[in-house]
Amino acid sequence: MGNKKVLMVVGGGAAGFFCAINAAEMNPDLEVVILEKSNKVLSKVKISGGGRCNVTHACFDISELIQYYPRGGQFLKKCFHWFNPQHTIQWFKLRNVHLVAEPDGRMFSSTNTSQTIINCFLDEARKKNIRIMLNKNITSIISANQLFKLTTHTSETFEANYVCITTGGFPKPEQWNWIAALGHTIVPPVPSLFTFNMHKHAIQQLSGIAIPNVCVRIANTKLEQSGALLITHFGFSGPAILKLSAWGARWLAENNYHFNININWISNETEHTIRSSLQTYRSTNPKQSIGTRCMYNFPERLWHYFLTAVQINPQSKWADISNQQINQLIKKLLYDSYLIQGKTTFKDEFVTAGGVQLNEVNANTMESKKIPGLYFAGEVLDIDGVTGGFNFQNAWTTAFIAASAIAKSSRQ
Repeated sequence: MGNKKVLMVVGGGAAGFFCAINAAEMNPDLEVVILEKSNKVLSKVKISGGGRCNVTHACFDISELIQYYPRGGQFLKKCFHWFNPQHTIQWFKLRNVHLVAEPDGRMFSSTNTSQTIINCFLDEARKKNIRIMLNKNITSIISANQLFKLTTHTSETFEANYVCITTGGFPKPEQWNWIAALGHTIVPPVPSLFTFNMHKHAIQQLSGIAIPNVCVRIANTKLEQSGALLITHFGFSGPAILKLSAWGARWLAENNYHFNININWISNETEHTIRSSLQTYRSTNPKQSIGTRCMYNFPERLWHYFLTAVQINPQSKWADISNQQINQLIKKLLYDSYLIQGKTTFKDEFVTAGGVQLNEVNANTMESKKIPGLYFAGEVLDIDGVTGGFNFQNAWTTAFIAASAIAKSSRQ
């Protein structure tokens, strides 16, 4: 290894590059190497956010920010004091990458392409002489005499003074074995951020229709989320569904993704106000066809679906609609029920809930409490956020903290 101290970063993704770049910057005498198991780096950065890369979220209050993490929020509460979205914005700005907030808080590069983020990382890595080695799938790490021996699937070996594991989450339990062999407890992985599938339901014919604000609840649980909902060929997607899948990840896995949901299509109204509005409209527009105008700004096809579902002919006049039919319509709008039978990974935003147990990692350094010199950053930890830039912020935060601690230790 020579006289220089060596940091091996295992994983060439967002957290890996951020750790490597910052460690090399804070200690130029440190030799930094990124080991990536595939033949390309930053692949998730490339495709995330539809190719735009949702870098972070414009949420600058830590107590509010941690509410976006179904798992790991309290751990991150300490971490965000060291590095948070404001630090992320400044970090990229210093490297001529300007982040812009959209109305919903998501932040993207002003160029609107993930390639800008990738180029920034690759440029920084080149300037700092960080070695990037591809097709190096680490299958074993052994710690002895204050050194680490890393072995690949082809029996190639590397030695390092410091190791930071930034591999992201693995979907299969056996893929965690080499980390568990270090003595760390692995919280079993389950999928997070996925869409809900149904089996041949009439509403699927309305694929493509989006409703801006509904409330979705998993029946017989306290799991509930509000937000936009998208009807798809397979079932339901959109922010409300994705958030619900994240918060309910473990419960949904335990129930094999077979469950009932209840949808309130008019979440800002009460049963009383809806009944009053419908009855008033009926009395003032008795000769109008009920299917002509929807009072709640639903697309016409969806409004007709609701009417047909409660056996109201859209051609019927308002005067012909009975109180009982109005009650059935209200029930459909507020307590609509669907049987979910499966899931689909949400495009490129796949996230795993689970990973290295947090009480075995120092939140102020990201160092293992079991093995000195071993660090973790990113989704390999049992931390996951909802969609909106929160998982990348976890990567930047934990990687920066790990880099700071490694740089400080290596200077001693």
